[in-house]
Amino acid sequence: MKGGGCLRRLLKQKRGEGFVDVCVLVLSVALVLALVVRIAPVFVAKQNLDVFADELVRTAEINGRVGSATSSKAAALREETGLDPDISWSDTGKIQLGDEVTVTLTTTVNLGLFGEFASFPVTLTARATGVSEVYWK
Repeated sequence: MKGGGCLRRLLKQKRGEGFVDVCVLVLSVALVLALVVRIAPVFVAKQNLDVFADELVRTAEINGRVGSATSSKAAALREETGLDPDISWSDTGKIQLGDEVTVTLTTTVNLGLFGEFASFPVTLTARATGVSEVYWK
């Protein structure tokens, strides 16, 4: 009988330890999920910026120039993505068949981990290069 009493006391003492471990684990998982939810929009913005650059350079390739068509495409993409990047081209005007053109987009996204507390800006850059498909006489 004495052996059974010791076992019961041992079991009673360990019950609280498991509860604390589970609480710490749940809290840790919640904090990791909160961090992922706050950081994920930055990755989405980077992906959208890459697509923005690819679409712009493709417009320049098809039209053989950097001008009104690329400006209107940029305006449409700004409205579609919600991004307002700074756009710089390696060349402007007409681009001869086979010549390369590069577009570089730069924007800043605020990475706020806990609202305004511990938030800081992250600069995102996307670059795309294409070749003109138009022959200019």
